[in-house]
Amino acid sequence: MCSPMEAALLRLEEIFSTTFIQTIHSILQPLVLADPEPSDPCGKECLRLLQQLHENARRLWEVTEQSLLSLRQRSCCQRSTGLEAVLLLSNTDRVLQAYVEYTKSYTDCVAVQAFQKVSKKRRSQRKALWQRSSGISEGLEGTTLCKDLYQPFVHHVQQYMRLLLSLRDTLDENHPAQKLVMCAVTLFRNLEYFMKQALGQAVATQALWHSLSSRLRDVLCTPTRRLLQDSQDIPVVVTSLQAERVLLFDDALVLLQDHSVHTFDLKLVWVDPGQDKCVLHILTPEEEFSFVASNPKGQIAWQRKMTQAVSQALCGKKDFPVLGSDQEPSMPPECRCVAYTFHREGRLYQATYEGEWRQAKPHGKGTLKWPDGRNHVGDFCQGLEHGFGICLVPQASEDKFDCYKCHWREGRMCDYGICEYGTDQVYKGYFQAGLRHGFGILDSAPQAPQTFRYTGHWERGQRSGYGIEEDRDRGERYIGMWQADQRHGPGVVVTQAGDCYQGTFQGDKMAGPGILLCEDDSLYEGTFTRELTLLGKGKVTFSNGFTLDGSFSSGTDKGLYTQGVLDMAALPPNPSSTRKRQLGLGAFPVESRWQGVYSPFRDFVRLGCPGELQEALLGFHVQSSRELRKSQEYLCDERSDPKDCVGSMEDILKELLQHREPKALQQYLGKALSNSQHPLGKLLHTLMLTFQATYSGIGANKHLQEMAQEEVKQHARELWAAYRGLLKVALRHQGQSLEEENTETRNLQVHGLLLPLILPSFYSELFTLYLLLHEREDGLYSRGITNLSLLPDTKLLEFLDVQEHLWPLKDLKLTSNQRYSLVRDKCFLSATECLQKIITTVHPQEKLETLEKTYREIEATMKRVLGPEYKLPMDDLLPLLVYVVSRARIQHLGAEIHLIRDMMDPIHTGGLHDFLLTTLESCYEHIQKEDMRLHRLPSHWGPRELW
Repeated sequence: MCSPMEAALLRLEEIFSTTFIQTIHSILQPLVLADPEPSDPCGKECLRLLQQLHENARRLWEVTEQSLLSLRQRSCCQRSTGLEAVLLLSNTDRVLQAYVEYTKSYTDCVAVQAFQKVSKKRRSQRKALWQRSSGISEGLEGTTLCKDLYQPFVHHVQQYMRLLLSLRDTLDENHPAQKLVMCAVTLFRNLEYFMKQALGQAVATQALWHSLSSRLRDVLCTPTRRLLQDSQDIPVVVTSLQAERVLLFDDALVLLQDHSVHTFDLKLVWVDPGQDKCVLHILTPEEEFSFVASNPKGQIAWQRKMTQAVSQALCGKKDFPVLGSDQEPSMPPECRCVAYTFHREGRLYQATYEGEWRQAKPHGKGTLKWPDGRNHVGDFCQGLEHGFGICLVPQASEDKFDCYKCHWREGRMCDYGICEYGTDQVYKGYFQAGLRHGFGILDSAPQAPQTFRYTGHWERGQRSGYGIEEDRDRGERYIGMWQADQRHGPGVVVTQAGDCYQGTFQGDKMAGPGILLCEDDSLYEGTFTRELTLLGKGKVTFSNGFTLDGSFSSGTDKGLYTQGVLDMAALPPNPSSTRKRQLGLGAFPVESRWQGVYSPFRDFVRLGCPGELQEALLGFHVQSSRELRKSQEYLCDERSDPKDCVGSMEDILKELLQHREPKALQQYLGKALSNSQHPLGKLLHTLMLTFQATYSGIGANKHLQEMAQEEVKQHARELWAAYRGLLKVALRHQGQSLEEENTETRNLQVHGLLLPLILPSFYSELFTLYLLLHEREDGLYSRGITNLSLLPDTKLLEFLDVQEHLWPLKDLKLTSNQRYSLVRDKCFLSATECLQKIITTVHPQEKLETLEKTYREIEATMKRVLGPEYKLPMDDLLPLLVYVVSRARIQHLGAEIHLIRDMMDPIHTGGLHDFLLTTLESCYEHIQKEDMRLHRLPSHWGPRELW
């Protein structure tokens, strides 16, 4: 059986349910049906409010019936089910929500006098309803309609509170339902206060609408809006706007000035108390002003009300429990996420910003959209684009956008960015103040009438400094200096036909003297037209050594005319002198070519490697923007492939300090350089792009070999300096310093440590230049190898003047069908196989080690033949090595030898490796001169002896 308190609660619910359903049928339904289809907007709005009130009333009655049912079940149950089964205690929030929703609907009707307006629509009920509704604005007493719709409702909540308190006192402290009862008491106490405050605000708001003109009432009046504070009650003076009246609603701050209304969304209002106790600063997205109260109490009252109102607006509903007199308002968050459309003339006119705000300015991540289709997604700071962002700018044609994926500073593009234009041109590089500035690559559209690629330096949006442009339609590549978007200064033009021009350019054309190197090694020195045709005085040196010195001009049929002296007495030029005809060396000092690539890294190190600038200065990787243009799902934290992530800059610096020993350092640098997300890897990746842009394709010209060679060495020096810069920063973070490095130590680290790690990145283009430069000698060498390969081992050893006692015949294992005189490719087989590995390595040091192993294999073979005490004289090494080289049949051996010689560590000069390389060079030159089959075979050798 239930207790007396529970029985009283059951009777209370029964009475309220019966009374409330009668009120619904006798009052609410007639009001709703007074004019079911109003034609005027005001009537429609009132009907909607009454329908909402009717719906919430029925929902409240249904919840009361369910609560009543739970109480009846408990009272009828033979065995107590516990108070936890009572709906009022077990699901207090649900019951409470029904009361809150009814209160809101009722006060909405009160605020706009919906009862009075609708009751006039039906004549038969007008008198009775008017009598019930006419006194609402006068107070709660003496008003039948108010008593029927609200007083029983309020009384019921008060009875709830009394009975719940009594129930709480009757339960033991350890009773299972004690916590439920305590919670219900607290919630219904808050509800009681909420109802009182809600009705008070509704009545005050209704009075405000009566005091305003119809025009202002039409602008400001909405059923859910409530007046919280009026400057007529607590006066304030508004600076800068000179407002006559200030109204604080629960969703907006309104300033009335003459006939104009300034409305500010409370979600975007920041309240900042001034140093003066009577001043309150107000910040909004487009206005800043101050409230000046007549005394500190007025300032405190306005600050309290506004703080509460802003907090409630940001929550999307009124605080529950509402702010009481004994509570301080919760401070609104400084950072907020709100959408806002700008209305003031300026850069953001008509733009809508949706995202994070701070102090009334976009700050954090957000999206900015204009009506014309422009939009910017990314980071903002103090109202300006700042940090990484993606901006789409529509073009005149449909579905065409300029897409800027860049870093921004104070509203303009700065540092690294990738821009894809509506014309399908693509720029990847650096910006400053919104313009291309520093190093960058600009690619034309693939289907453009004139396709090109520019890789180089920019200044204030124009090509300036050192750069390479490839004109794919004309089959030309320009390597040289630029100014104001034109070729200006020393430059080299390489054509697809293999011709090279070098001279001085002005206004995009060559001016003054220059040189022309043709594919067949012919050389012209003289003047040119602006179209790079020969004009004026000049001298031609042909590949056979003949020279033509005279004057050149072009005829009407585009032929070349000349008048001069032809000298046919000159000797053919030495191939080595032809190889020395290299371009670009003096014109473009290697130290100054790619400063635009090195400079951002130096700036990054100079600033102490701040993590927030790592991406801005060193670049980023981002998914294809063509997908971004369609989906716009590009919030900017997912630019990099997670598997390529190397961690924060702080982690990178810590790892540097853990890998300073030589072996560990080599492994670390190899890993860092291979990862394009690491600062060193990013730098190397960019240098690879510049190298390919210069020397691949059309740029694969033998006259650029030395220029490329010194560029690779310079990159190694710069990358080592970059590593030292990072290490210096890492040590400084630990309170340590980096000792200075002398030139000898630096060269040792560059050639011995770093060059082997980076050479594979440039090897393809670099070795191609060596192949082209030494193509003629390699051709002679290949023919010599072909001739030598016709001889069996014994005949070849005899021909090469290898002393017979050095022939490793007893080292051979012959089958029953073989004779020593017929053995081919068996002698010195281990040395031959070792030497063949020279083409499988990239770095000169590894190739030299392979050469040394070949020498050791020859020496080991001799010791097996002549005994372990035998020492191979150096005079006997050359013919034996010629034999091994001829049997190894290495293609392009000349290119390999010259690459080793040019790129080897100077530390090996004069040592064993230098000697072996010199010996290999002698073998190469010796084989070039062999034409044994036609000229040098002994007369007693016939075809049979060859085999």
